[in-house]
This record gives sequence, structure tokens and C-alpha cells, in this order.
Amino acid sequence: MKRFSKKILTSLLVLITGMTVHAQLPNQVFKAAGSPVNPKVTVTWNRYYDHAGISEICKKIAAAYPDLAKLQSIGKSFEGRDLWCLTITDFKKGNPDRKPGMYIDGNIHSNEIQGAEFALYTAWYLTESFGDTQFIQELLEDKVFYIVPTINPDARDSYMHKPNTGSSPRSGVIPVDNDGDGQVNEDSYDDINNDGHITMMRRKNPNGRWKLDPKDPRNMIQVGPDEKGDYELLGIEGIDNDGDGRVNEDGYTFEYDPNRDWGWGWQPNYIQNGAYKYPFSLPENRAVMEFVMKHPNIAAAQSFHNAGGMILRGPGGQEDIGTYNAQDIAVYDAIAKKGEELIPGYKYLVVYKDLYSAYGGELDWFYAGRGIYTYSNELWTPYLMYMRDATRDPFDNASYSFDRYLLFQDAFVPWKEYDHPQYGKIEVGGMKKNFGRAHPGFLLESDAHRNMAFSIYHCFHTPKLEVSEITEKDLGDGLKEVTAVIYNGRLMPTHSSQDAKNKIERPDYITLTTTGKILSGMQVENRDLNLSKEQTNNPQTIEVPNIPGLGSVTVKWIVQGGGKYTVNVDSKKGGTATASK
Repeated sequence: MKRFSKKILTSLLVLITGMTVHAQLPNQVFKAAGSPVNPKVTVTWNRYYDHAGISEICKKIAAAYPDLAKLQSIGKSFEGRDLWCLTITDFKKGNPDRKPGMYIDGNIHSNEIQGAEFALYTAWYLTESFGDTQFIQELLEDKVFYIVPTINPDARDSYMHKPNTGSSPRSGVIPVDNDGDGQVNEDSYDDINNDGHITMMRRKNPNGRWKLDPKDPRNMIQVGPDEKGDYELLGIEGIDNDGDGRVNEDGYTFEYDPNRDWGWGWQPNYIQNGAYKYPFSLPENRAVMEFVMKHPNIAAAQSFHNAGGMILRGPGGQEDIGTYNAQDIAVYDAIAKKGEELIPGYKYLVVYKDLYSAYGGELDWFYAGRGIYTYSNELWTPYLMYMRDATRDPFDNASYSFDRYLLFQDAFVPWKEYDHPQYGKIEVGGMKKNFGRAHPGFLLESDAHRNMAFSIYHCFHTPKLEVSEITEKDLGDGLKEVTAVIYNGRLMPTHSSQDAKNKIERPDYITLTTTGKILSGMQVENRDLNLSKEQTNNPQTIEVPNIPGLGSVTVKWIVQGGGKYTVNVDSKKGGTATASK
């Protein structure tokens, strides 16, 4: 009987392992509106992926859609991991380097993990939806996306694979002597009970200021001013590893902040906590900077962070109020207000005014340094738990209620006694690192989709140019006046005010090609009053400082002889346009 059972089991194993799992057949599924019905690249969007997982998804997307996606490494991290970039566009329709570009990255802070999934979801959705969604087809014909899922892959893997809190590490993995004692990382957090989580420590104390929450005894609440408590909180899980009388001092006293390393408004660490050696001293940030500098067609950018449900724009410091001038703020406001509609619970805020001062941030470098309209979205808001206002306070009862009734206590480590070498008998427990800042699985895809929609709206409003009019007027004696109107059908101008003011990018070129001789070229300042400004050099190609959003510029040439006219527009951030008459 045992021999017979073993044969059956062996046969079953052969049968099961020999089976090939395929995607569902088209006649087995029914399309949900707005979602790919039978994707070539199957990705489960209710979980998080380490760097190897992200690499695999990127490679699958590029392999499945060679006409829509190209994969490249834009550099290496400190530990040698690739910084993957997916270029997403319709490669059959025009040169991608000449299309207005949208740059997206995520996970600059290692614990802010969902930025990578949100960025990657955008690449996946664009490629999977292209086949049956006309809007996506038209978008990728006109625009190009540069998507770098994670720009801190080393610390992302450290966060995922090592015991951490929900907020550690925020930094990268370059060794730093945090407490200035000549040693590196000798007294950071410790998983003292070896359960794979870094949680909280508490100790019973009749003079403590904390007690069990009567609504949920897993939670701790502070007692009133005239009330005695039962517990004291001892902080994050750890021990005094180096015998200096302090616990975990190497885990929080100083960490370099990758988002204080950028080359605009940079300040040293004694002014801006978290600054490293000098701007772009981190290899990951330098790789991004070099990529952006090589792609002057990037007109819009999005950096995904967590948490708090915010759509942030600069400036990071009050000193830069004048950098963000009125014309550009009008564009920022229009796009971000639409974002508040698209992403429930998210608020449009200004960093220095509504959050805190931050110097040397990516947000400011992209806009102030490169003239690129850029947002940083702080992903996840406790509003999403019950679709009403709540806080991210770890002792907020809403979080415990949400964990109890919707996550079934999967986000909580029960309190258990532990004999601590310094504190004696204590209890260890609390929320796991995957809750509080990171989305719960069932809300991850929904919020990824909404934030992706905001990025698509942002990209859609990068410039779209057309030659809307070419007219000829006979001036006599064989001379013709040729007039062209160039229209920009999107919110963004071809040069942000910051770009135009500092001449970050070259002017837009409007060129007339004809068989005749071009005697002069000029930009029309007032067509009704016939006011124009002549360009004395190279009249064939008129240099225009800017083509406004939802606006136009008019140019004209005086031509001797000639016949057919072709007008070509060449803008670094606005793309190209051509028309003939």
C-alpha cells in the first residue's frame, strides 16, 4: 500500500510539474474598463518587488513590446546594481529624442518603496493598454516617457530583506559614522527577538505616562496630566551594542539623505541635515543628473515618495520664492488641481510653506536647474483606509481598527515579554514595517493607477506644436511676404519662465524652406498693427524665445521669387512640427 501511494504521488508530481501555465484565453475573460484584459506581461500589483524582481519585470516589458519599450541601465548604484530606465514611446512614430519627454522615478528614500511600483505600473500600463486604447496610442505617438523605477536599489533591498522599521533606513548604504565615534554602524537597531521585524519596546512602570487603549489593547495611549499610567515607552527595538550607555544611537543620529544631494540650493549638513559631501556626491543621483542633461527634451518630471497624500511642488526653501514665478506657478496650479480630483485624499502643497524647508532637493534641481515642471507625490494617505480624514500617527486608533477589520491583524506583531540586557524585563511588539507608510496590498494597484493617471495628464500637457497657418502676400517686384503661425495646444510653454530667464535651453527654431531667396525674417509682435522684430542674422531660421502654452507665435519672411513653402519647427522641449504650402 505504501509503495502504491508513493507511485501515485510520483505520477502526480510529474504531471503537475510538466504542466505549463498560460494566460487566460481571450474568450475566458471580460474586460474591466480601463484595465488591460489579457496582458502579455503578468504582474501582480498587490505586492512589492526587490531589485531582482524589478529587473525581471523591466526585462519582460522590453521583450514583450520591442516597438514600445527599450531598457537601458543609466548607471550603477554604490553596490553595483543597475539603475534601470524604461523608455516608453511608439518607436515606429518619430524619433523619441525629438518628442516632448516625461521623466519618472521612485524610491529615492529606501523605505519609501511603493514609488518603484507606481513608476513600474506606469510603464506596464502604457505598453499593455496601447493595443486597444486610442488615447494611449496618440499619447505615445507624440510623447516619450523615461521611467526609472528605483534610484536607491541598494537600500531598497536592505529595507526589504533585513529587519527594519517602517521608517528605516531612509538613507542609502554608504557607510557613515553616525555618532562620530570613529566606528561605522556599530549600534543600529536590533531584531532582539529574532522575529524579522523591528518594532517597539515598552516596560511596565507604575509611574509611566502610557496605558493600554481600552478600544484596542494592542495600542498605547498617553494618560491625562493628572492620571498615572502603567507603561513607559523605551523606543525602537535594540540594545546597547557598543557599551556606551546609549541604544540605537547609530541608527538615527545622522543618515545622509539622497534627496538633499542635488545641485540647486544645496547646503552642508550643519545647515541642511542629511546633506552628504557635495552636490551629486552620490553615484545614483549623479547618474540621474547625467541622463537628464543628455535628454533636453524632458519637459515634465515626477518623483514618487511616501507618505501623506501630497502633490508637492517647490520651492524647498523660502529663498527661492522668486525662482518659481507667476507664469510657471499658473501651470503648476492647473495640473496639480486636476491631480487633487484624480487622487482622492491628496492635497496640493508647496514644500517650504506647507511642509518644511528642504535644500538640495531633486524637485528644485529639476525645475530651477533645468526648467522642468516637476512634482513630488507623497504616496499613501490614511484617508484611503476609510475614505475619511485620518492621521499617520502610529498610535492613531484608526490604524489599529483598519488593521483589525481589513488586514485581519496581519500588520501587527503581538506584544511579548523579553529579557533585555539593559532594561530588564520588557515587552516587544507593534506595527510591522510594511504598514503605516507603505500601501496595504489591496489598495496598492488602485492608488498606483490614479497616480499614473496624474502623470499621464502631466505628460499630456507638455507642448504640442503645429503649423496652423501659412499665408503668402504679393508685395510686388517679385517679392512675397510669407507668414506662418505656430500654435501650442497644451498648457506648458516650450520654455518655462525659469528656462527662458536663465537661457537654460536654446530658443525654438522656425525655418522656412523655399526655392526663392529669403531676404529677411522676423517675429511678429502685433499682427494687427504690423509690428515685427527683424532677425538680422540667418533670416531663414527665426529663433523664437518661447511658444506659450495654449498660445501661438507668428513669424514672417520676405522672399524673392520662389514657390512652394515648407515651415519646420524645432523645439528641444516642444518637439517638432512641419507643414507645406
